Amino acid sequence: MTPQPKAVLFDAYGTLFDVASALAAAPLSAAEKSALARLWREKQLHYTWLRTLAGHYADFDQVTEQALDHALRAFRLPLSPPDRAAILAATRALIPFPEADAVLHRLRAAGLRTAILSNGTPAALAALLANAGWTSLFDAVLSASAVRAFKTDPRVYALALRHFDAPADHLAFVSANGWDAHGAAAFGMRVYWCNRAGAPDEALPG
Repeated sequence: MTPQPKAVLFDAYGTLFDVASALAAAPLSAAEKSALARLWREKQLHYTWLRTLAGHYADFDQVTEQALDHALRAFRLPLSPPDRAAILAATRALIPFPEADAVLHRLRAAGLRTAILSNGTPAALAALLANAGWTSLFDAVLSASAVRAFKTDPRVYALALRHFDAPADHLAFVSANGWDAHGAAAFGMRVYWCNRAGAPDEALPG
């Protein structure tokens, strides 16, 4: 029988929080919001991987801003500076997915320790949790900023091992991103892939 994990770690963006909700109030059509959200997220992730590979670190807030600007240019969407600023501000007040609150409370009621393990900056993650009323639901908020690299760099997953003083296979990790699930599994964690998009499995280790 598999022992209960020492802690359950959650990715934040796309797993607990709906990243597309940052565009909810943007003065764009539904089609424009959908296309912009898709390219923005794609570029945000690409920039994290490329910066980590090249050793040119910039924190997740800067990467997010640069990815938004790229997507706006790609679709030739002339948002005003206040509208652009409002979108970036909304990334710190993303809407949680509807089932997440109940899941977190059930885990805590079962006596499990919980944590965030995210690319996000400490300030951004603190704002997200405060806005959702979840600050008390997590024992730790672990940010990739601490190692100046992004997932799937093993140094990011290793933050959890050091914090909880536990081997990888004693920690559970939940992510909606297939590449992230594979990264944590290849590192040795017990992984639960919340496959929201119904995507096919990735051809990656783990």
